[in-house]
Amino acid sequence: MTTVAYQGEPGSNSATAAHALYPACAELPCTGFEQALDAVTLGDADVAVIPVDNSAAGRVADVHHLLPESGLYIVAEYFLAIRFDLMGVPGATLDQVECVRSHVHALGQCRKLLREGGWRTLVSDDTAGAAREVAELGDPRHAALAPPAAAGLYGLDVLRAEVEDDPDNTTRFVVLSRDPAFATDPGQPTMTSVFFSVRNIPSALYKALGGFASSGINLTKIESYQIGAGLGASRFYVEIEGHPDEERLALALDELRFFSSEVRVLGVYPAHPHRTTG
Repeated sequence: MTTVAYQGEPGSNSATAAHALYPACAELPCTGFEQALDAVTLGDADVAVIPVDNSAAGRVADVHHLLPESGLYIVAEYFLAIRFDLMGVPGATLDQVECVRSHVHALGQCRKLLREGGWRTLVSDDTAGAAREVAELGDPRHAALAPPAAAGLYGLDVLRAEVEDDPDNTTRFVVLSRDPAFATDPGQPTMTSVFFSVRNIPSALYKALGGFASSGINLTKIESYQIGAGLGASRFYVEIEGHPDEERLALALDELRFFSSEVRVLGVYPAHPHRTTG
């Protein structure tokens, strides 16, 4: 049985993604992203399922800073449609609600409902944790914004279903493993994730990425991260459509290495079907 570490509590979106990827898995809920990654590094879990981007809230803070230091590899990606229900204790009604609890991202993704209700909000560490807190309080004045699975798990009633602002709200998760397990078929749609630091020379980033442009290779993401407190050096993270065994991508990566002081391929993994249908 595969043991899957994730940040959050049972009933969270991360738990839903974990079971979609590994239906018969053993769950290892963790209090933070770093703890989930450490569980894989230390051998307490086989893989970690970690959110990296949300279509409404953008990138998940801290994750990209942790990935290059973790020593782990991306072996898969998964896109999860995000749904939130407003839930309260059994017998509670919408008119009784005074306070809504949830993770800060969930509160930000359900602003229309919160404005409509005029309720005060409390930030919880996790969406499913907010549901657990409401169940423990047993107070009809408190409600939670949480994934649908949390209502059944914590014995709550759904007061309003599917209250997210954007019906296309989607979170992208990556699966991290101690072993690279790079995709082996260059003929299939493939993603390659790379971290790199450019040399301290004029136009270094422009030159480092020139090979991708001249080869017609699509970069679906590029992000920069400062290294240390000096603000003089940056690390970049890119996601590339293609497989490093393809000649044009191999040449582009060679050019990237020439103008970089550090290049690390973080993963070569199958592109999720959502990329072509989403």
